[in-house]
Amino acid sequence: MSELQEIWQRAYQIVPEQLRLMSSVQRTVTAFNTNIDAVVKISGERLAQLAHDVGLTATDLQNTETKLNTPKDVVRGIIKCFTSGIAEEWLCEDKSVYEWMRDNLGYDRLQMGGQAGIVANVLAVAGVQKVLTHTNSHPRLQAEQFVDADNLFAVEADGTARKACQINQTNDEPLIHQIIEFDAGDAFVYGEKTHICPKSNRFIATYDTANIELKINDGFIKYLNQDGFDYMILSGFHALTAERGGCQKIDEVLPLIYHWKQQNPHGVIHLELASTQDKIVRAAIINKLAPAVHSVGLNEREALDALEVAEPEMFAALEGATLPVPVLFDILLKLKEKLKTPRLQLHFFGMYLTVQNKNFTITPEANKRGMMLAATVAASKAGTGNIENRENLLWAHGMKIGAVAEDNMHRLSQYLAVPELERNGITSYDDMDLIAVPTILVDKPKTLVGMGDTISSVSLVGAR
Repeated sequence: MSELQEIWQRAYQIVPEQLRLMSSVQRTVTAFNTNIDAVVKISGERLAQLAHDVGLTATDLQNTETKLNTPKDVVRGIIKCFTSGIAEEWLCEDKSVYEWMRDNLGYDRLQMGGQAGIVANVLAVAGVQKVLTHTNSHPRLQAEQFVDADNLFAVEADGTARKACQINQTNDEPLIHQIIEFDAGDAFVYGEKTHICPKSNRFIATYDTANIELKINDGFIKYLNQDGFDYMILSGFHALTAERGGCQKIDEVLPLIYHWKQQNPHGVIHLELASTQDKIVRAAIINKLAPAVHSVGLNEREALDALEVAEPEMFAALEGATLPVPVLFDILLKLKEKLKTPRLQLHFFGMYLTVQNKNFTITPEANKRGMMLAATVAASKAGTGNIENRENLLWAHGMKIGAVAEDNMHRLSQYLAVPELERNGITSYDDMDLIAVPTILVDKPKTLVGMGDTISSVSLVGAR
């Protein structure tokens, strides 16, 4: 084990105590998107068969449309993510295409889906005293995806809060998303060309009329206005489209956010950016929602997407290029400037980076502790496939940081000419605080769904 790995392994020893301290958080709210994920692992061989079955051509693969209008589009989206090792979410508004996915892709398992639902389960298992989550469809099948916990609540349409796992609104239809996962090293062969998947990831195909329109439960709003919160994790705006009134929906939510900030002056509101395919909606999220909240979380793909609408010239110069740590850091700084949010966290393979204003309510030291807890929980999720049992949360505790993580810390430290950064993870930069944490990596993850949501929420709420 290298010296740097030993330093960080000692630093990570505080993680069990950080998890214990999460029980001091009184109220956390998650909104707005909750659904059911139908997860299937697809092989390169199976993908090639699907491409053959739908008659996919080289011309089809050149199509840049990111809507699922035909079965060809579904296969094309999977191929794009498989061959690039990236994660994207495309929307489907045609029920016949959804039925094709259901019949031809199937699923290996059902699990909680949607950032709000995933985060609610994680925070409840982690011990937050009360977690309140938003649902706009809550049949029994949705209820079964919530952990059976006395601290996890959802709200009926009349404003009554009940344990989330016990609600059964019989007239609601289940909202099911297809999650297609694939493994690094697998190969997709089509025609005379072989593509090797560079990184384990997933493609999400969403057919969900309620979340596509961000239908809001009025009972939830009524209850929340009486109850308050310490932390609020917002998400779900990525599924909006301009042609379906997505920008107007954002305008409707903004007054709610400002009202909640006024009602909860000590509360922290975090926005998880997610993969937003509609550029007009993406711009509204960047220009309107991000400045209204205290914190924003995103991965490297979402960072590039944000850059495309926030700083087109910089995006054009980087499009198609590799993104080493120094470049990702520069993107993060530019987005911090453009989004005008006090705290911005970027999570990517081997490292988490947070930049925040000097006067932010959470200290750099607390942020670092929360980020190490999040890295451990995320690695545990990847390694076990399930962190809905508390004993699994620390499965990865004691594992060393990966070689990629070690290299990332060294490169960033050299780039910034701050030698101590790779050892302690905290420095000042342009009147801001920078916190960098190398992460634990799992070679063969059992799941990657909800990883970013888990990282962002545990980093923030776990920062004690």
